[in-house]
Amino acid sequence: MTAGVADVGSRAPQPDISPKPVPLVERISVVVFVVAPVVGVAAAVPFFWGWGLGWTDVAIFAFLYPFNALGITVGYHRHFTHGGFKAKRWLRIVLAILGGQAWQGSVIFWVSDHRRHHKYADQEGDPHSPWAYGPGVWGLTKGLYHAHMGWLFRKERTSRSKYAPDLLKDKDLVLLGRNDVYALITLTTLLVPMGLGALLTWSWHGAVTAVFWAGLLRVFAGDHITFSINSICHVFGKEDFKTRDHSRNVWWLAIPSFGESWHNLHHADPTCARHGVLKGQLDISARVIWLMEKAGWVWDVRWPDEQRLASRRVP
Repeated sequence: MTAGVADVGSRAPQPDISPKPVPLVERISVVVFVVAPVVGVAAAVPFFWGWGLGWTDVAIFAFLYPFNALGITVGYHRHFTHGGFKAKRWLRIVLAILGGQAWQGSVIFWVSDHRRHHKYADQEGDPHSPWAYGPGVWGLTKGLYHAHMGWLFRKERTSRSKYAPDLLKDKDLVLLGRNDVYALITLTTLLVPMGLGALLTWSWHGAVTAVFWAGLLRVFAGDHITFSINSICHVFGKEDFKTRDHSRNVWWLAIPSFGESWHNLHHADPTCARHGVLKGQLDISARVIWLMEKAGWVWDVRWPDEQRLASRRVP
């Protein structure tokens, strides 16, 4: 457990749901952040058939995608949510910004929901369990949509004071979570590829196509990979470790998710900084954390413990 989560257990009980409804601006932003990438993909089609997809767009996409993916996997998830390692202040700020550029909400918003997910995994109270509507074809179909992205449209929001009190004490993260600051962060998601496209092609055409292919399409791909961990990895896949929920390992999502799809081990040992712990389980995020540890940027990394893993293996 992280220090913040431990603090929660030592205080007076607080409600899981914030007494205040989600502000309209946040509800609208969810719609924009979920729908805009889809619209971007549809709008990119005429560019493909008319102006075409250039190697510049592909290169910018390939260059930028890992930064925001790691902002979510290494930053939002393994560091801020679960305390898998400690990091220097400048790195925490960088990870929070990179995660924010993925259009999945501010770090405090994201962490609150995810800690609540772990507390009630696949039970009543889990904000995005695919089993919310029960088993069966219809129930699971509704559940998969709910877990994938439907839960984002709920009217209530998870209590931040209960699930992220440690982050609320961090002035840097509170600042980055302000509506105006976060809006600027999300805007850079489009401005950066636009600028790179303009500089590399020296044309407005290159700037516009980069916004679509390396901006909106990049967000679309990254968000739906993350959403797939919530949905697919709680229904399909292999169970290598004992858990109290339906978390599973999905090997074909390992590379695009940077190791997050080794989800079964993660639920068996949430604070572990490495999720792919068995032979052949590639975990790019864990390797990045290892490199940052070697550079002296992070410390107290919670690497896998062989005895703890052995005690949780499925016979």
